[in-house]
Amino acid sequence: MDLSAIVEESCARDWETVEPSAVEPVRFAVIGLGWFTKGRALPALEASERCRPSVLVSSDREKASDLAAETAGAERGITYEEFHDGDESDAYDAAYIVTPNALHLEYVETAAELGKDVLCEKPMERDSDRAAELRDVAAEGGVELMVAYRMHTEPAVRRARDLVASGYVGEPMSVTGDMSQRLLERIDPDPDQWRLDEWLAGGGALFDIGLYPLNTARFLLDADPVAVTGNVSSTHDAFDDVDETVAFSAEFPHEVYAQCYASHNARQSSGITVTGTEGQVRVEPAFFQDQPRKLHVSRGDGRATVELEKVDQMLEEFDYFADRLRGDAPLYPDGDHGLVDMHAMEAIYEAAESDRWVTVE
Repeated sequence: MDLSAIVEESCARDWETVEPSAVEPVRFAVIGLGWFTKGRALPALEASERCRPSVLVSSDREKASDLAAETAGAERGITYEEFHDGDESDAYDAAYIVTPNALHLEYVETAAELGKDVLCEKPMERDSDRAAELRDVAAEGGVELMVAYRMHTEPAVRRARDLVASGYVGEPMSVTGDMSQRLLERIDPDPDQWRLDEWLAGGGALFDIGLYPLNTARFLLDADPVAVTGNVSSTHDAFDDVDETVAFSAEFPHEVYAQCYASHNARQSSGITVTGTEGQVRVEPAFFQDQPRKLHVSRGDGRATVELEKVDQMLEEFDYFADRLRGDAPLYPDGDHGLVDMHAMEAIYEAAESDRWVTVE
């Protein structure tokens, strides 16, 4: 691949199939109004030509109504119970589910009953059995299901994938990926937050942020892991029920190996690298939304760094979802794709307990 093409078309929406002005916007019921929804999702939906945040759903009607009044495109705020009742279902076309992990399934069940397509935050659920049920419920209801892996529409990651697929790095040999942050300082100081509740979250650093290097490795290699091993640890009292830090290795077909690290109690950092027989491509920073992306490439004696124009990752993800709903192209990543991560993460926990390699089912 010509590197000049990366610079010239680095942020091109190569997934786009439908002109926004030619179709009606997708109206969302946004379920769960925490900091991520308010700070990331709603601003993206407000900015979109393809989407509208029509209905906001919370445990507290007043909270939902007040936020709806402040949100461009929102028509009303309703409670979780009212969502399940379905009385307001004429006001939206799809559900965006951004509740704690263990609550995803019940909202997908209701959305499927109402015939509403679903964009579900990752991980799919708190365990693989519930994730499989979630996938099946959507399929049986005849609704589209997309799991919200925003790296799949992040331009820097897509360009890195293009380079790997084109043979720029030769045959891929290894992937290294990391993501870390100080959760209690950067996100939420409350030690009773749901991310630290094993039942609601399903897992700790692995489920919340270790999923990023795992899934992005899969996306870059266009392959799924066949076996994993790893270790987890916790040093802070707040992480008594879930892992604070995880380090794991994943074996991919053709003896390609990924080494990944994630921590909820380390300095903010993220990056992912694919090294091949002929070259290397790295995205750094990779996963945090506020930072501009740099694509570092090398082959032989040559090397270059391309700084890509920063995009709103949530806007890219929402617009892609809407493009697929309004067009004919297949939607991806789907429930089958998300379920692979659930099985892989559970295998990592099993490997940490048994101190061995575990096959990914």
